[in-house]
Amino acid sequence: MNVNLPKIITIDGPAASGKSTLARKLADYLGYLFFDTGVMYRALTWLVLQKRINLEDKTSISKLAETVLIEITPPSVPDGRAYDVWVNNQDITWAIRQPEVDQNVSLVSTYEGVRKALTEQQRRIGLRGNVVMVGRDIGTVVLPEAPLKIYLDASLEERARRRYQELLQRGQKVDYEQILNMMRERDRLDSTRTIAPLKPARDAILVQSDGKDIQAVFQIVLDLVKKASTRKLENYVIQK
Repeated sequence: MNVNLPKIITIDGPAASGKSTLARKLADYLGYLFFDTGVMYRALTWLVLQKRINLEDKTSISKLAETVLIEITPPSVPDGRAYDVWVNNQDITWAIRQPEVDQNVSLVSTYEGVRKALTEQQRRIGLRGNVVMVGRDIGTVVLPEAPLKIYLDASLEERARRRYQELLQRGQKVDYEQILNMMRERDRLDSTRTIAPLKPARDAILVQSDGKDIQAVFQIVLDLVKKASTRKLENYVIQK
């Protein structure tokens, strides 16, 4: 493995752009930690539910976020997990996938105090290096000093189609137009929120995934990783 490869790689992008699948594949290839930062918000939400804190009590939840220790480590059990999620030394990797967490994590993640506290925890883990970190504000807020920042994008229609197909394969009855409208609204909220809005970092590299399968996108990004090791990325940088 090239010792000059970037030790911190961030992948941001809108919902259903394929960033988590790409990040995991890249991390596996490089032998890096795959870190989907959304699991930290899930972990905190799980703890809030365990402690029976009122989900609208943003002050108490923010204080909890400041004191809890959340760790993300390489998978220790061969049960399909992409990583271990620990809260105060307790393995809760699968517990954070409970329906009750699904229903409440969006609210918890909107609190400014929560985002500030968890951003610090994400930085703590990310700055250790050998990590591919994925989210919506990693390159802009969490790790702006990362040597390689990818912004993975796709058209709204393409992303809605992917989510539609994914849900169909799970056996769910879904309507494409409804998914399209929901994703359009999600994009609006993510890109206009006051705290850490979704946008490419100034020095991020835009990768458009329309019409490409995961292997094609992976090869593009792997090429960028190799170019980053030889400092040949100038022509790829998004201009301000």
